[in-house]
Amino acid sequence: QVQLVESGGGLVQAGGSLRLSCAASGTIFRVNIMGWYRQAPGKQRELVATISSRGNINYVDSVKGRFTISRDDAKNTVYLRMTSLKSEDTAVYYCNFEELISSSDEYDYWGQGTQVTVSS
Repeated sequence: QVQLVESGGGLVQAGGSLRLSCAASGTIFRVNIMGWYRQAPGKQRELVATISSRGNINYVDSVKGRFTISRDDAKNTVYLRMTSLKSEDTAVYYCNFEELISSSDEYDYWGQGTQVTVSS
C-alpha cells in the first residue's frame, strides 16, 4: 500500500524558512499533479501550491513570491520551499498526489500532515 511520508515541518520564527518534503513509500505510476495544502485551526483546508507533470505551477496568492514548489519524479517526491514565513502560515501542511488511472479517472493520495508553526 502506497503512503505519502512528509517531513520538514517545525517551529520557526517569522521571517524564517522551512523546506517540506513528501515522498511516496511505494511506486505510483503516472502521477499527474503533486500539491501542497494546509489547514489552520478553525479553518478549511486550502490549496497552497500545485505542480503538474508538465511543470505547470500554481500558487495561492498569499504565498506567491515566498514559496516554491518543485518535484523529482525519479524519486516520486514533491518539495515546498517556504521563505519569509509569517504567523498566518501556521497550519498543518498536507501533500497530495493525483494518480492518473485512465483518461477519465484519477486517484488521490494524501500525506499524514506536518505541523508548521511560525512564531511572531
